[in-house]
Amino acid sequence: MSVTAHRIYIGLFVSIIFITLILLINNGLSYYNSGIEERVFHSDHSVLKPSGTIGHGLGIIGSLSILIGVSTYMARKRYRSLSRLGLLKHWLEFHIFLCTLGPVLILFHTSFKFGGLVAVSFWSMVAVFLSGIIGRFIYIQIPRSIEGRALSLNEVREMRADLAGIIKNSYNLDDDSYNTILNSVKNRAGLYYNNPVIRYFRNRSEDRKIILSVKKILLQNKMPKGEYKNLLALVKQEITLNRRIERLDTMQNLFKYWHVVHQPFALVMLIIMIIHVGVTILFGYRWIF
Repeated sequence: MSVTAHRIYIGLFVSIIFITLILLINNGLSYYNSGIEERVFHSDHSVLKPSGTIGHGLGIIGSLSILIGVSTYMARKRYRSLSRLGLLKHWLEFHIFLCTLGPVLILFHTSFKFGGLVAVSFWSMVAVFLSGIIGRFIYIQIPRSIEGRALSLNEVREMRADLAGIIKNSYNLDDDSYNTILNSVKNRAGLYYNNPVIRYFRNRSEDRKIILSVKKILLQNKMPKGEYKNLLALVKQEITLNRRIERLDTMQNLFKYWHVVHQPFALVMLIIMIIHVGVTILFGYRWIF
C-alpha cells in the first residue's frame, strides 16, 4: 500500500467514525437529553430505546464490529497462512477502527442507561477502549519492520545511517557547523530524568530545540532548499532512532504489562456480551427479522 493509499485508508476510517457519531447525535439529541421517565412519552422512544428498531440495530452492529475486529486481528497474528493478506499494521488499524466504531454504536444502543450485569460489560468495554489507546501509543514507540514485527536492539542500531560520513561527503558545511550538528544529535538526553513520563516530555522539548538549532545552522550556511530538506530529514531520523534505542526496553516491558490489563477486560466484555445476546434471544426480542 502506497503512502497516499494508506492515508486514504486511515482517513476513511476516521471519517466513518466521526460521521456516524455526528449522525447519531443529530438524530437523537432530544431523546437522549430527556429524563429517563420522560423518554417513554418521547416521539422517538419506540425506535431509539435499546429494544427499538434503531437502538436494537445499533447494539447488533456494534457487537458485530467488535467481534469482527477482535477475531480478524487475532487470526492474522496467529495463523501463518494469513501472513500474505496485507501487513499486520494495516490489520491492527482495521482492528482499532472496528473496536472504536463498535463501542460508539453500543453506547447509543444503551441510550446512555445501563445497569446490572450489562453495566459490567459496558465498563469493561470502556476499559478495553481506553487501554487500547494507551496500547497504541506504546505500540508505535517500539520500532518495527515493514511487516509489523518488533525489531531487536541490534536491528534498530543497524538502521542508523552514517550521519557523519553523509554530511561530510554530500554537504558543503564548514567545520564548526559540521561538528555542531553531529554533537547536537548525539544521544545524551534522557539519562538524567528517572521518571519516564518526565523523561519523555523533557526529551521531546530538547529534540525540538535541537531541530531548531540545526535549522538555524543550515540557514546560516545558505544551503539550497533541496539539500536543506534532505539533511534535516536525516537529522530528525537520527534523533528518532536515538530515542527509540533509549526507551526500547522500557516500552517492550510496558507492552507486556499492558496485555495483562487489556486482555482480561476484553474477555469479560465478550463473555457478558454473549450472555446478554443469549438472554435477549431467549426472551423473544427480535430486530427486523
